[in-house]
Amino acid sequence: MNILALAFPHLTMEDLLSKTLVRLTLAAVLGGIIGLERELKRKPAGLRTNIFICFGSAMFTILSTELAKEFGIGDHTRIAAQIIPGIGFIGAGSILHDKGGVSGLTTAATIFVVASVGMAAGGGLYIPAIFATMLIYLALHLLGILERNLNLKPLTMIYTIVSDKTANDLVAEVNSIMEDQGKEMQAMHLSRAGENEKLVFRVEGTRHEHKQLMDGLRQASDVSHLETTPGPDRD
Repeated sequence: MNILALAFPHLTMEDLLSKTLVRLTLAAVLGGIIGLERELKRKPAGLRTNIFICFGSAMFTILSTELAKEFGIGDHTRIAAQIIPGIGFIGAGSILHDKGGVSGLTTAATIFVVASVGMAAGGGLYIPAIFATMLIYLALHLLGILERNLNLKPLTMIYTIVSDKTANDLVAEVNSIMEDQGKEMQAMHLSRAGENEKLVFRVEGTRHEHKQLMDGLRQASDVSHLETTPGPDRD
């Protein structure tokens, strides 16, 4: 507490407790609510990341105002204004590009809005910060369920096929089935499985499209093994 008093000598002890510490604690809690939802879904930016981003944004917002008051010069929003490009840099790092498209956009967007929640908490806008957190949580959780149930969200599945066909014949037959379904193989990999050929590839589509594709592959001749596993999520 003495350290805080030395940092902000113009604030009374009551101000420190009722203003600075409350705002920082609220930012950590709100960031943790969103971060927990992300952690449970095993996203790259999970509990600790969102807490740190929200807390850090609140801290910089408070510092921006208090340091300007302390020294009486400069724009009191100058430090806070740098949060946005800084968070944009972090968000850009969570977006991945590959041949199958782009992933991590939801994670990047979540990081961006969590920073805004932290800034609101740091600025003393408690109601907007709490309301935004609840709205973000509902959007991430409930809308995600709705997307899956209505087959609105494409899912990435990894297909593994083992066949006694030659590699060329196996790839040609699978390609033919894929073309009938309007799909194409991504990240294809061929290897040997004993005396058979093993083909592993990735496909993106809705649950209904994956079911149709599985039905088509099961009807293919000389397929001794067929399985699917969930691939990377694009969120």
